[in-house]
Amino acid sequence: MHFHFAVSLFDRVTVEGIARRFVGLLEQVAGDASLTVGQLELLSEAERRQVLEEFNDTAREIEPATLPELFEAQVARTPDAVAVVFEDTELTYGQLNARANQLARHLARQGVGPESVVGLALPRSTDLIVALLAVVKAGGAYLPIDPDYPADRIAFMLDDAKPVCVLNAIATRTTTGEGIPTITLDTPELTDELRTYTDTDLTHTDRTTPLTPSHPAYLIYTSGSTGRPKGVIITHTGLGSVAASQSEQFEIDLNSSVLQFASPSFDAAIMEMLMAFTTGASLRIPLPESARGLGDKFNAVSRQVTHALITPTALAAIPTESLSDGTTLIVGGEACPPSTVETWSPRRRLINAYGPTEATACVTLSSPLTEPVVPPIGRPVANTRVFVLDAGLRVVPVGVAGELYVAGAGLARGYLNRPGLTAERFVACPFGSPGERMYRTGDVVRWRTDGQLEFVGRADDQVKIRGFRIELGEIESVLARLDVVGQTAVIVREDSPGNKQLVAYVVPSSKTDTQLDTAALREHTVAALPDYMVPSAFVTLDTLPLTPNGKLDRKALPAPDYTAGSTQRAPRTPQEETLCRLFAEVLTLQHVGIDDNFFELGGHSLLAIRLLSKARSNLGIELEIQALFEAPTVAELAGRLVETGRTSRPALRPMARPGKERS
Repeated sequence: MHFHFAVSLFDRVTVEGIARRFVGLLEQVAGDASLTVGQLELLSEAERRQVLEEFNDTAREIEPATLPELFEAQVARTPDAVAVVFEDTELTYGQLNARANQLARHLARQGVGPESVVGLALPRSTDLIVALLAVVKAGGAYLPIDPDYPADRIAFMLDDAKPVCVLNAIATRTTTGEGIPTITLDTPELTDELRTYTDTDLTHTDRTTPLTPSHPAYLIYTSGSTGRPKGVIITHTGLGSVAASQSEQFEIDLNSSVLQFASPSFDAAIMEMLMAFTTGASLRIPLPESARGLGDKFNAVSRQVTHALITPTALAAIPTESLSDGTTLIVGGEACPPSTVETWSPRRRLINAYGPTEATACVTLSSPLTEPVVPPIGRPVANTRVFVLDAGLRVVPVGVAGELYVAGAGLARGYLNRPGLTAERFVACPFGSPGERMYRTGDVVRWRTDGQLEFVGRADDQVKIRGFRIELGEIESVLARLDVVGQTAVIVREDSPGNKQLVAYVVPSSKTDTQLDTAALREHTVAALPDYMVPSAFVTLDTLPLTPNGKLDRKALPAPDYTAGSTQRAPRTPQEETLCRLFAEVLTLQHVGIDDNFFELGGHSLLAIRLLSKARSNLGIELEIQALFEAPTVAELAGRLVETGRTSRPALRPMARPGKERS
């Protein structure tokens, strides 16, 4: 038997594997003619042992510990080391621990304990870190609530999670629901009261019941295909294993400084805190308005860090000089393109991290990336196992794509109040001990010969944009609630390389005989969804295109015309002319009029960062990103600059929701 192959497409080892498996299949059929095709085994015993055992040789003796125990152990080792830096405020590990202990005792008196939930509706600040630690010290699970989320979404989360209370600040008091007790942290009265509490670590006797690693540590809500977000319950069990893997692979020590870049409502935030608070490093928090990664305020923080976790899309909008040479840079949250490796790996240590919300912080970590090729997502972290399986839950060979399943210490308990969905996604593990579960990720991957995984794509309609996990069905469900909408389809388009956009296609209902108002559709989604889930464009169609077998023909959906409503009014000054050119360059459009809205033309926060960076280079002006949110047209932005002066920062007022980002 001879095999011929194109050397430009295959290497000899791959073809030898194909030949060996083919011969093995023939031998099985010849030995037992009653076998069906589905019963034939592709892998040899050696290959099966390799992917199940050798690639998953991650067992380590790490004593399960709760987050308070991990943090308090570090406090005992380095009480005088700086733990948190925010603006001009620095807290040592001892000071941070004392403040968290006092608030934890107050929370325990309010009934917070193991199996209870506490909402955190706080902006980036030291108070947020203190509050988070206080909740877990009291035994509760923290629920991050982004104050910028729509009121309807916040109300759903609070009704679903039923927190004992919500911790907020004076500036975020309006984000909490009715009937739920609130504790406002930055009032003089509470500050004085907390000083009366003992600042020593809590013990089991101080809590409602003893806290164990199997209790919930945090509750994160992610996009749901049914139109409502779903809450993922993560216990303390896997925190120690993730912390140990990060400490070793990222080489973090007492002299390290970690950037707190992720939104608190994104589970990457716990990854950042574990990086710092289990190694004695400091956690540096940028101001909320500069955390998107632009301007001098961000650079003042970012240039002082040694470790940063940033999504590839966000990284593409950040100037390379914002992160110093020698920085350990972790990318994650979405697929990492080769261009990111090519730009950022020189002079820096670049590592790719992967992990669904349904597992603690991260599941796999790559080796340092150096080549400008599609990077692997890496090997499983300590006490975690990953399996690449076919539709029948059978192991697939190295190099063959299959769905990724995750098992081990970091697996989530499941979805809050969703037993059916939990049973569907957290299934029995056929490769573990009795009763062990594994999580079906929906991600398609394949093993490389070096034991690292490569990401191939998704097995369903879930997508990731700029690090946010989005169920397209949730957006479609929100639009379908309108009587004027008959059919809808939402897809991700990448008409410009590297710029992924959500686009909604809508067919009017038979109940209406008027044209759909796309502005009204936008307002409806803005009121119901977070900004990153609001489509960049709404396209009205008579019918949705179908394939010959009656399914939606996504390839036939037309590209949106972002300039359809443009006035094309010409610039009146040299400054407006430059801004029009910069708008068009960033949005990859031929022309932009001075009255055209940046966000209605397909802009989003990361494109805004690029625009303002270009404005700085071309016009010598320094703008905060909020200036573009408040003045999103060339005419408005130029007028703002004239009012405030070319080199001064525009005075900014609190943002109203209609002026916010349209992702």
